[in-house]
Amino acid sequence: MVFAGKRPNNLGISNGKLAPCPNSPNCVSSQSTDATHKIAPLTFTSSPEVAIANLKNIIQSLPRTKIITESQDYLYAEFKSALMGFVDDVEFYLDRNANVIQVRSASRLGQSDLGVNRQRIETIRTKLK
Repeated sequence: MVFAGKRPNNLGISNGKLAPCPNSPNCVSSQSTDATHKIAPLTFTSSPEVAIANLKNIIQSLPRTKIITESQDYLYAEFKSALMGFVDDVEFYLDRNANVIQVRSASRLGQSDLGVNRQRIETIRTKLK
């Protein structure tokens, strides 16, 4: 059985911001202000262009991952869980003003994600260094 759900229609960048997290705890965002959803943005020491290219390579190296949208400053990928096929929507926005990559990772369905979205971003953070 696959629990993919429908792709959200609120993804992307609006006024330099990724979509806010829903009230459910299965979302993290570097642009959230509350403790439940807040996560640090990704940092990099290379040029922004190299950083986004490295990020893309990291995403593609992870299992059950598909890049859906890609532009100079934005990546959107779907991550699918191994067991039930749950889909998480993960966005990365290269914030050139702040010189960081803003992130948002959210489950499409359910309430709890058992920390999977936060763990995924921290794994990517470790690989990006």
